[in-house]
Amino acid sequence: MLTPKQRDLLEMIHRRIQTDGVTPSYDEMRTELRLKSKSGIHRLISALEERGYIRRIAHKARALEIIRLPDALDQRRFQPRIIEGGAARPPPPSAMPVSATHALDIPVMGRIAAGTPIEAIQEVSHHVSVPGTMLENAGKHFALEVKGDSMIDAGIIEGDIAVIRQQHDAENGDIVVALVDGEEATLKRLQKRGNSVLALEAANKAYETRIYTKEQVRIQGRLVGLIRSY
Repeated sequence: MLTPKQRDLLEMIHRRIQTDGVTPSYDEMRTELRLKSKSGIHRLISALEERGYIRRIAHKARALEIIRLPDALDQRRFQPRIIEGGAARPPPPSAMPVSATHALDIPVMGRIAAGTPIEAIQEVSHHVSVPGTMLENAGKHFALEVKGDSMIDAGIIEGDIAVIRQQHDAENGDIVVALVDGEEATLKRLQKRGNSVLALEAANKAYETRIYTKEQVRIQGRLVGLIRSY
């Protein structure tokens, strides 16, 4: 369990890596946490490293890598909007906003790997009705059936229908459909590292984060919701 100061420092480091692609300086950390000296920052960093939250990168000044985040902090990055599907238990009309009853059909492009990447998906297998409130007004949307368990800690399980807004860029922390080397598609959390490196991060400790150059990865869309049948 982290102390409040350890947690504040971890969150600051994570935020700065996401926004700027670099770790904040020790002076910036000291100022943010209102500590009198950098020795306190050294102690906090050592504690975070011992607990397996960060790792120092050898031969690089002030370079830190975040290995994992506390559950509460990690879950703030994406909370999937889940629409329960299946004819056996339709949601009662009184429980749905009026605007949600206006559903739109979007194409299901097949299956997407939330695990080891699978072959890229191109063909429409069928269509699914999605509440209009789940879709963003501007943009084209499509859906994919989730295969695998690598995003389970983000609330995404095998068999879910992932609703994707088609786009070719995304922000740090977004869960995206990424096409790797033009051949394999996968659903992962995007992390940008500097100007030329991308990390595709699983939400399951059993899977490693995979690192690619920007030339290897094409973003095909961003996850905006889930449809789940029981």
